[in-house]
Order: sequence, then structure tokens, then C-alpha cells
Amino acid sequence: MTEKNQFDVADLRREYTRGGLRRKDLTAEPLALFEQWLKQACEAKLPDPTAMCVATVDENGQPYQRIVLLKHYDEHGMVFFTNLGSRKAQQLALNPRISLLFPWHMLDRQVIVLGQAERLPTFDVMKYFTSRPKDSQIGAWVSQQSTRISARGILESKFLELKQKFSQGEVPLPSFWGGFRVKFDSMEFWQGGEHRLHDRFIYQREEASAASSPTSGWKIDRLAP
Repeated sequence: MTEKNQFDVADLRREYTRGGLRRKDLTAEPLALFEQWLKQACEAKLPDPTAMCVATVDENGQPYQRIVLLKHYDEHGMVFFTNLGSRKAQQLALNPRISLLFPWHMLDRQVIVLGQAERLPTFDVMKYFTSRPKDSQIGAWVSQQSTRISARGILESKFLELKQKFSQGEVPLPSFWGGFRVKFDSMEFWQGGEHRLHDRFIYQREEASAASSPTSGWKIDRLAP
């Protein structure tokens, strides 16, 4: 039973009326539709349109989620960067299976990606690291991500110390900083609909047969909402 001093969320609801998704709207492969939706999210000026929820699992089967930014995508996968000592990186080292979620709420849309994460080569990591603002490069050195600290002042003091240290030269790539490419084999597109009759389509990779093209194809199914 809901207590009187507890905020009641049960009746918070709205209709999803921003549009539908029909089979005629689908592309032959999922990345083309993803790119359409991402561009529309950018054009709609959504805050952080490249933000995605990354879900990993620890050695006990406990799921963890966090928001990171997509930094590159192509037919080979979706790329993000992180501290290699972070919780997510350690969990991916044990279990590379991963899920990504793009929560474009203002457009009544979601995209769910399933696949496997693989470490990026140092060359690719360095290329992106050197493109970052210098303060962001220094920030990568400051934090031992996911470790416990006693106060924010520790981070701020370390940042100022390193900013002074690197003031006259380039910031080197930390050995503990890297990136992952998510090689996806499933992508689901969700478009909100009236009366909770949402439109959902899932693309699942089909391995090519020996007698067909060497490239993989995609099986597309509509899912009940």
C-alpha cells in the first residue's frame, strides 16, 4: 500500500503520439535506420543524442548499467572509450556480451543493441585521445574510475597538479585508458504508439550460407509491444 508521504507514480502516464514505424519505413540493414534516427535526434536538439546506456554483467551475474557517449559507428560496430580499470572494462574482460540502449524519449524512441565488445587497438585509442580537449585528456589521468575516494577535493587537487605538469607539452596517453568496439548482432527499434500499441522491429544477423554471398544478412521481425 502506498504511504501518504510517498510520491505516487502509479498514475503518471501520457500517450505516445509522435509517429509510427511500419515495415515500409525499414531499411535492409539496421545501421542505415539507426543513422536516420540519430540524425533526427540531433536535428531535434535532444540533449546528448549520442548518450547510450551500457549494460554489463559481473562474475556473479549481477547486471550493471551506466551512461556513456557513442564516439564512432560503422558496419564493424559501435565505439566508446573508458578507463580500462573501470567496473565496466573489468566486467567486459570476463564476459564480453554487452547491451546498449539509446533512450531518445523526446521522440518516443528507443534503440537496443546486443553484441560483443572487443578492445580497440592502441592506434585507434591514441587517434581519439589526441582529438580531445586538453582538460579532458588530463581528466583521464586524474581518476581511477570506479574506485572509492574520500572527497572530491582529491580529484580537484590531482587535476591542478597534472595541469601544471603538462602545461608546456602534450598529454601522453595513459596506459590504463582505452576503448571498445561493440560488434552487434541484434538491433531493436522501438517507436511509441497510441494506446500502448507501440511499434517494435528487431533485426537479427543471419550468417550467410556457403552457397550465398560471403556477407551476413539480416532477419527482420515485428515484436508485440
